[in-house]
Amino acid sequence: MLFGSYAALYYSPPDYQQGDAFRIIYVHVPCAFLSLLIYTIISLSSLVYLVWKLKMADVIASSSASLGAAFTLTALLTGAIWGKPMWGTWWIWDARLTSELILLFLYLAYLSLRAALPSGPLVRKICGIVALMGLIDIPIVHYSVQWWHTLHQGPTLASFAKPSMAWEMLWPMLIMGTGFGLFYVSMLCLRAQAELLRRESETRWVHALWEKSASCNTPNTYGVLIS
Repeated sequence: MLFGSYAALYYSPPDYQQGDAFRIIYVHVPCAFLSLLIYTIISLSSLVYLVWKLKMADVIASSSASLGAAFTLTALLTGAIWGKPMWGTWWIWDARLTSELILLFLYLAYLSLRAALPSGPLVRKICGIVALMGLIDIPIVHYSVQWWHTLHQGPTLASFAKPSMAWEMLWPMLIMGTGFGLFYVSMLCLRAQAELLRRESETRWVHALWEKSASCNTPNTYGVLIS
């Protein structure tokens, strides 16, 4: 991400219409893409849990929700900052912007249900159903600029064979997208580990890890995560 940021700021040339203001695209586009991808992951993980009752699928879904909400909020904020000099306003009820805002509300509804209801199979089932119902918004967000008249520009990377960006602008975008994606994966692994240890805190294998950590005089990470 640091290398991609350097390339985006100093190597990538200014846009012929937007000048240097376009550079926010290197944060906006990866966050917008991940907002859609993560919700899709949550929905598919919820489906796996509802059908096959795999606990790890629900762990992935619950651990991804706050990360997806953060990426969605960042996409909306950077879009507003980008839209002000381009459109002359911070916000307009454009099809893409409105559907992305609805996506944020779906994330918040999912997180609110997780926080409001006591942990257990029932809340996992309810959250899974809610996540699947909200999946309909994903194609609306993606295809909104093609289905309706909108101020938002069309897809930049719709085709890697012939993208609408010059190569000097494209490769920093790909690096930033990879960096943001790896950041999501790493945070997901940490959050899923903590969530799994919390749920299984009374099981033998977690206590065995705890005792092994204590006997080796290593930092008691498992005890911290469980507490």
